[in-house]
Amino acid sequence: MASPLANAIEFLQKFGLFDIILPFLLVFTLVFAILEKTKILGVEDTEKKTPKKNLNSMVAFVTALLVVATNKVVTTINAALPNIILLLVVSFAFLLLLSIFHKTGELEFNKEHKGWYAFFVIALFIGVILVFLGSLPLDNGETWLIFGWNYILENWEGSIISSFIFLGIVLLAIFFVTYSSKKTEGG
Repeated sequence: MASPLANAIEFLQKFGLFDIILPFLLVFTLVFAILEKTKILGVEDTEKKTPKKNLNSMVAFVTALLVVATNKVVTTINAALPNIILLLVVSFAFLLLLSIFHKTGELEFNKEHKGWYAFFVIALFIGVILVFLGSLPLDNGETWLIFGWNYILENWEGSIISSFIFLGIVLLAIFFVTYSSKKTEGG
């Protein structure tokens, strides 16, 4: 027998809370916050530089409605966000464990360990891209991540994959040569 809370969650799911209301609120909030911060649509008062809230809210509202009207986008958001939250929890757990060995005070990981900080930012960025590629379905039912992985495995010896590997090695070599020369100049 289901509990009253499980029944309430099931009712809210049938009502459309997870498929319509929450994705709408998420997209509206994000778009509105970006428009308010960047002031792309202009400012009302040139002296105080306050953003045009009416215009920003209307654009955010329309954008959120268009996103909710597209079933694939909502499905992708619902599939990707739990995995993004998992990345966030893992990152928080890492920082929590790291702070155990840190002296008392605020842990400024980005200032104290710049190399590791850059590595983790890049790793999390790649993780977010992989999560979204794993959430975007194709018409045949598989995701973009599975399609890309299968393409790489089937064409491993092909010219396209070899070109990307070669390009990556060249860019990495250029980075290390320029990075080491900057260190010796400033040193």
